[in-house]
Amino acid sequence: MTTNPSNPAPSHPAGAASPLAPKWLQVPEDLNALHEPMWAAGVTRDDSGELAIDGIPVSELQRQFGTPLFVMSENDFRARARAFSDAFNDAFADICGGVDVYYAGKSFLCTAVVRWVEEEGLRLDTASGGELAVAARAGIPGADVALHGNNKSDSEIHRALDLQLGRIVVDSLAELERVAKIAEARGETARVMLRLTPGVHAHTHEFIATAHEDQKFGLSMAGDSTEQAGLSAAEEAVAAASAYASIELLGLHCHIGSQIFEPDGFALAAEKLLDFLAAMQAKYSIVLPELDLGGGYGIAYTPVDTPRPAAEIAQAMAAVVRSKCAELGITAPRISIEPGRAIVGSTTFTLYEVGTLKTVRVDAPAAGESGDPEKNVTYPRRYVSVDGGMSDNPRPVLYDADYSAILASRSSDAAPELSRVVGKHCESGDIVVRDVYLPEDVAAGDLLAVPGTGAYCWALSSNYNYLARPGVVAVRDGSARLIVRGETEEDLLNRDMGV
Repeated sequence: MTTNPSNPAPSHPAGAASPLAPKWLQVPEDLNALHEPMWAAGVTRDDSGELAIDGIPVSELQRQFGTPLFVMSENDFRARARAFSDAFNDAFADICGGVDVYYAGKSFLCTAVVRWVEEEGLRLDTASGGELAVAARAGIPGADVALHGNNKSDSEIHRALDLQLGRIVVDSLAELERVAKIAEARGETARVMLRLTPGVHAHTHEFIATAHEDQKFGLSMAGDSTEQAGLSAAEEAVAAASAYASIELLGLHCHIGSQIFEPDGFALAAEKLLDFLAAMQAKYSIVLPELDLGGGYGIAYTPVDTPRPAAEIAQAMAAVVRSKCAELGITAPRISIEPGRAIVGSTTFTLYEVGTLKTVRVDAPAAGESGDPEKNVTYPRRYVSVDGGMSDNPRPVLYDADYSAILASRSSDAAPELSRVVGKHCESGDIVVRDVYLPEDVAAGDLLAVPGTGAYCWALSSNYNYLARPGVVAVRDGSARLIVRGETEEDLLNRDMGV
């Protein structure tokens, strides 16, 4: 870093925003307050100022289970699962009799979660043989399970048929042929949905429609996507699936993106798929009874994220399906959806212990300056190191994902200081929370809590630098129990076969 000795660090009034902070990040009025959309119900500060979940203080969780630790509210998970089921069933009751809600297991999966899903009346979406193994161990009926994946192995297809899955979501023409041949050789029928790419890309705050999808998933709906003149890959798959005696073609599937806050993209995708469904029924005289509109509903990772309630999303999507089916003069297909992050994401926070703290000086333009390097001044940025990092949450380094954090082991009246929460790995990109205001008096031994880590954190975790993956604790009605045991060094060494 280049410093400018003639422009020393300016004074930074307590409570003022740091010039190094991103524009969206505001200085909290109260560093001890919890922004409710980011946290599970039941997470509060107790009378001593310590963070607690269902009355259990985080210091007690650390004493019992150590840190880092994923802390999940079972009650909150169940409530969010019910909210999606109730909202979509209510919205679609008059259209297709209700909705089948598949929990997207890729976001976080273990046998306890599968049982919660089943007990709350949801189904389960899997994406690998390993996830199918978890489902089988948990005992959920195969009829309530779906299998995704763009490159399913023969063994995964056989396992899906062994378990008599309710649906195999086929991703390509080649895979459709393999599923058909395997099912035929077994003397069985595979229940199949076709994953289509409708040309709709939905992002957190916007969506765009394009003719083609440059991605590995799905069958293109563009008319020039196969060598057969005028046929899209999607239409060719419908025709082929209808001709296979070993395939029961249930319907169509799409997934347009992740961390989506607005319903517009879902609505456009639904319209395009319903148009296609009606065209296939007219051309091939077949009825496709099901339509899966995928998942991707967003959650609050930071105070500026504004997720929509499940009921609002459901009503908006139902209005489009109702109107489009009436326009096309077709019977509405049975709708299904696949929320994962929206159910599990906010149920969980990660608990860390603070270790090393370090303040560095960073060059930045002075207030009101245009960015002339000669007029740069230096500002402080504090690095707060914790006992985990990219091995338990790789999303910041993979996707530049933003998170937040709070001092959890106590409250503090100290002034806010811009901080960067980092892990202990040998990577400069090992950042847990890129920018957050924490109290000035945060010190080694304090506990920090990072909310919104229920989805794609433990699921993407690794053993980089030979760190053992953390455990997952479920809390319900004042009682905490491990649902995934944390690894030990012995676990890691047991896989090392020596020389």
